[in-house]
Amino acid sequence: MKALTCLFILFLFVSNASAQQQSFNIVDFGAKPGLKHTNSKSIQQAINAAAKAGGRVIVPSGQFVTGPIEMKSNVMLYLAEGAELLGSINRLDYGKQDAKPLISAKKQQNISILGKGTINGRGVEVVKNLLLLLHQGVLKDETWQVKRPSESNRPRLIAFSNCENITLKNITVKNSAGWVQDFVNCNKLNIDSITVESTAYWNNDGIDIVNSKNVRITNCNIDAADDGICLKSEGSPGICEYIYVANCIIRSSASGFKLGTGSYGGFKNIKVRNITVYNTYRSAIALEAVDGGFIDSVDIEGVNAKYTGNAIFIRLGHRNKTDQYSSIKNIRIAKVKANIPNFKPDAGYPLEGPLPKVAPHNLLPASITGIPGHLVENVLLEDIEITYGGGGSEKVANIPIDKLDSVFENEAGYPEFSMFGELPAWGFYVRHAKGISFKNIKLNVKTPDFRPAVVFDDVNSINIDGLQLEKGENPHQVILKKTGQVSIKNTKLHLNKEAIKEIP
Repeated sequence: MKALTCLFILFLFVSNASAQQQSFNIVDFGAKPGLKHTNSKSIQQAINAAAKAGGRVIVPSGQFVTGPIEMKSNVMLYLAEGAELLGSINRLDYGKQDAKPLISAKKQQNISILGKGTINGRGVEVVKNLLLLLHQGVLKDETWQVKRPSESNRPRLIAFSNCENITLKNITVKNSAGWVQDFVNCNKLNIDSITVESTAYWNNDGIDIVNSKNVRITNCNIDAADDGICLKSEGSPGICEYIYVANCIIRSSASGFKLGTGSYGGFKNIKVRNITVYNTYRSAIALEAVDGGFIDSVDIEGVNAKYTGNAIFIRLGHRNKTDQYSSIKNIRIAKVKANIPNFKPDAGYPLEGPLPKVAPHNLLPASITGIPGHLVENVLLEDIEITYGGGGSEKVANIPIDKLDSVFENEAGYPEFSMFGELPAWGFYVRHAKGISFKNIKLNVKTPDFRPAVVFDDVNSINIDGLQLEKGENPHQVILKKTGQVSIKNTKLHLNKEAIKEIP
């Protein structure tokens, strides 16, 4: 971890602002404010002119409608305070096949979007127009009649691919019809102090980083209908590497900070510091490798999660159809304080997380799960306090400790904390793993739960130093099944001779 810290200290972005001295106001190229004019050509002309000189394109105060525009190398798009760049609500402006992003860049360098203005995709209006065109037969889509229009048919707000030296700072981005920001195969990306309001429609991920390296995401405030900050490895081969996330506030109707679900390549040297996650439907922290890729060297410290469906979810699965298996190893998660209510934590938001498709279950614990023969390795959890609403009832569901093998493996299932249905612990569940360390872990439950607090099943090399459990109702508070090399010390349990129970 010390080497990783040094690498991040050495990782500095070179500002291109000093080279961008000449300004190009979009009004000088014919752009007009108001909702009646679409200014795509004018804005693109300004960008093209700035690209030749190496300058900045100014969007002045006011509302300016545009269709898709393309960023060019050595261009700064500057949104003045009070400026609002509005996406066209005519779906045909984005093309007849896959929808073009509102702002895109391919194979460009030294590009930035700065200022205190707003990029508003008007996603709800775009989708309404899209549905009208689908009903009329003007456009086609394979999924809209059974679910919703496909993601490829809904324009993203910002989509950069194969670009280098990118900066986004201070802007507000909102109301996308799909992913808000998508950075694919990019290098040296700095996202700082932006606001994301992305609850307009489904698949509204706040920030997506795909197969990109040397990325900093800092001081951002994100309210997302889907994952807040999500790292993916999919499409062309590649990995996410040297990613730094710090001092961000995240609200999500999916997960807060997430690696996966797309995990064909991998994730390495990921560092997270001091994030707040609130009113979030799924997990505050989700690390998921299910498509044959890997997760290696993740260091997360300082997470304050209030009202979230789950605190920590680490999942190694096998969703891909090949014989390539995923791996997860060398994870550190520290200084976490989480509150898990026994009600839906994102209730009342515009797009709530879906109700689980599994059988009824009690409030679910944090979990670390691999699959038989493929173990999650070397996970250190330290200085963590999780408080659960509790109130688990055998009438809802029950997996007795002599029936632990009945827990659903669900190897190929979509990874989320509810994927197993009922779990036999209220605080933490660990299965198919090795090298698991709990250091200074406190698990609280507001209303007593009939289940054990912690279950280890098929886990070797367990080191517990400082485990504190509150209001344990079950006489067996820590269950060890098929475990080896177990060290437990400095525990504070509701002591009785069977508080720690070993079963074959």
